Amino acid sequence: MLSRVAENIYWLGRHVERAENAARVVAVNANLLMDLPRGIAPGWRPLVDITGANAQFETDYQDYDEDHVVHFLLGDTRNPGSILSALEAARETCRTIRDFLPREVWEVLNQLYLYGRDELGRGMTKGGRHGYLKSIILGAQGINGLLSGTMLHDQGYEFLHLGRYLERADMTTRIIDVRSANLLPHATTELQPYETIQWVSVLKSLSAYQAYRRSEQVRVQREPVLRFLFQHQAFPRAVRYCIDGSRRCLETLPRNEAALRVAGRLRRSLEAAEPWQLDQQQLHAHVDVLQLAIGDLHAEIARTWFPPPLVLDVAA
Repeated sequence: MLSRVAENIYWLGRHVERAENAARVVAVNANLLMDLPRGIAPGWRPLVDITGANAQFETDYQDYDEDHVVHFLLGDTRNPGSILSALEAARETCRTIRDFLPREVWEVLNQLYLYGRDELGRGMTKGGRHGYLKSIILGAQGINGLLSGTMLHDQGYEFLHLGRYLERADMTTRIIDVRSANLLPHATTELQPYETIQWVSVLKSLSAYQAYRRSEQVRVQREPVLRFLFQHQAFPRAVRYCIDGSRRCLETLPRNEAALRVAGRLRRSLEAAEPWQLDQQQLHAHVDVLQLAIGDLHAEIARTWFPPPLVLDVAA
């Protein structure tokens, strides 16, 4: 497979996943703020913290109020992590490799981008936001299902899944890191019900609530939630599931030795710790290590299979 095609398929997987993830966290945060008292609710800044784009946000906006944060995450094309930016990037990437993908994928992705752009105003309103975000999530899932059911399951399909797995693992760790930092003190007995609501919001950000209840069969609390989201081997958005899936993809590709070594180190780092036993500062450090390792795996994939970035000759 041509390296440029492999790279574009990989980024198609990442961009579609990114758009879906952004829609999820905005939708869940809006519901969380309705469930918590004003003095306890975390507000809208944590959503920007999850993306790590605070410097860019603060360049363009004065404060972290609802309107600014929602616009930044839904429709600000200066933010590469916004829904509209991710869909636009996915659409452009898909356009360049249309010969390698089922025709229906381009049509559905183009329709989703046009919907995201044309209905953005409705998505910015409190009354229209739920329907807008739900359509984005279902549209992204529809694209993934269409790819799974109609695309050749060859090397290109493995690169698609590599991109999806790494984007998903990265977002899961970010949500855990930021949302757990905003949780209430464990010893505050009178506020314990609100802490449960916040842990439920962590699960719902990843559409993990029903899977958690079926798998763990205990009430929602810190230790089993962290164990489930970091280590579960059968839940598609758990970090371990994503890393194991990435390794399975890598095993099918040629010249995979270096990337498999990096993936192996990432899995060992994941297995060595018991995050549910860590305090918040230690958990944050553990997540940092995992995110750096995910970045290292992406870099090794790019080095091995993608073309080198173009370097402009400024002297010419």
